[in-house]
Amino acid sequence: MTWLTSGPTCGRSGGTQLLLVPGAQVLLVNEHGLVYLQRRTDLGLWEIPAGACEVGSSFAGTAIAELREETGLQVGIGDLVAFACLSDPAIHIIEYPNGDRNHCFAMCFAVRTWSGEISIDPEEVAEFGFFALDALPSPMYAPTIVVLELYSRFEATGLFQVK
Repeated sequence: MTWLTSGPTCGRSGGTQLLLVPGAQVLLVNEHGLVYLQRRTDLGLWEIPAGACEVGSSFAGTAIAELREETGLQVGIGDLVAFACLSDPAIHIIEYPNGDRNHCFAMCFAVRTWSGEISIDPEEVAEFGFFALDALPSPMYAPTIVVLELYSRFEATGLFQVK
């Protein structure tokens, strides 16, 4: 098993061996029930803040760090509500143009309380906004669609979701 220690996405291996990469995804939900999405400049796809775990970090620590890096918002560990785990290889294998392949294992957290103002890096995020789950922008990053479906099921049932 190979673990990666850097990169805002699931990392890059430098080879075609499938790597297992843990990470976290963070779904911001505002007081109106709208969810935060950002459109990446590189692929043009809408997604939620996410990233790979660093050596020595936890899923919660990764969620907090990625949210701060990607949005400028601050949250504490008590603000994170774990609602799902996404690891299905049919959904969460990332293949890069150079042939690198990563099987990502993401703990998904919802956050309803945060501090600060949204501040994005315009080289990474083209635009952002809060959207109703029934009025999402497109094109969406495929794993984000699944995470939003898992969140909807979590909200309806109160049960942790696994995919």
